[in-house]
Amino acid sequence: MSKIRHVLGISGGKDSAALAIYIKSKYPSLDLEFYSSDTGKELDETYQLIQNLEVYLGIKINILKGAENSSEVPFDHFLKMYGGYLPSSNVRWCTKKLKLEPFEKYVGTDDVVSYVGIRGDEDREGYISTKKNIQSIFPFRKNIWSEDVIAKALSNQNIEQIISYSKNIDFGKYQDKATQIISKKIDTSFTQKQKLNALLDTDIKGFNQLVFDFLKTTEYPLSKEDSFPLLDNEDVLVRDDIFRILEESGVGVPAYYNKIDFDINGKTGQYSRSRSGCFFCFYQQKIEWVWLYEQHPDLYKKAMEYEKDGYTWAQGESLEELIQPKRMAQIKEEYVKRMERKAAKNKSPYLIDILDEEEGIGCASCFV
Repeated sequence: MSKIRHVLGISGGKDSAALAIYIKSKYPSLDLEFYSSDTGKELDETYQLIQNLEVYLGIKINILKGAENSSEVPFDHFLKMYGGYLPSSNVRWCTKKLKLEPFEKYVGTDDVVSYVGIRGDEDREGYISTKKNIQSIFPFRKNIWSEDVIAKALSNQNIEQIISYSKNIDFGKYQDKATQIISKKIDTSFTQKQKLNALLDTDIKGFNQLVFDFLKTTEYPLSKEDSFPLLDNEDVLVRDDIFRILEESGVGVPAYYNKIDFDINGKTGQYSRSRSGCFFCFYQQKIEWVWLYEQHPDLYKKAMEYEKDGYTWAQGESLEELIQPKRMAQIKEEYVKRMERKAAKNKSPYLIDILDEEEGIGCASCFV
């Protein structure tokens, strides 16, 4: 039987960095491989984070690059291939060519368990490969399993099979309750999500063992493992935990998360960057483009140079138009008002909380 590879991708953001520290320290028996997909257009802070992780963890992070034999950096190589057509939310060729394809080439046909840094306070799934040999695990969540695994394990047609497995699992005082939940069919009044949460509320370890036993009947990579240490994992890590892990380890939070004050019409606002990824990522908020212009004018100028033949990074607005004084003032004013509205609704007034809401918008493979 071939060895199962366990891999963890470093995007350059806080969540994947914290996950690397967390998994390496809590599950030292796992033979983990670390990788990062380099587009050639990352912020310097991203490269610094990768170096810090290598030093702290005492590991080597494999750097993956699309178009390995090209004389140009990966992004520029594929931009030419696409005739100067800039990537957008509708045509994300950058994700495909610079992230997914290099990763899938890296793992090849090997059976792989991929660890993904979606937090316990996020309502999104993250990248799930369509390839049968790649299985995603989410250690920060109450539910460590991917959506495709849950859909199969909890499907109505597998109820009898799951009941038979549950008889050999110790759910403690919730044994009967677990059986009742498993026996109940999913329908419009009892959704898959409700069934999942009900089972997790009985006993997380018991539920994980149940899913693991079910996986033995499938072709997922973990079906070939006799045991899996994360079955006992009951941790649920949220945003504050991520910052704590990075700060306590000494690896540090990427500098682009640092809040910077700006003044507009007698009011003080704060901006920073909310995500890792290319410095010209089209998923940036307008306030983040302003941040880039004022904090990294050289990079903003480079981003402007890509805009030609009618292609722009921000829909309906060129970067040249965005940095006109009146337009920048408008963006800042609107952003300050947005922060005030959120504070008035008893939500956190802190910048990083507000920016974090944007993390779920974008390519999970880039921003995890």
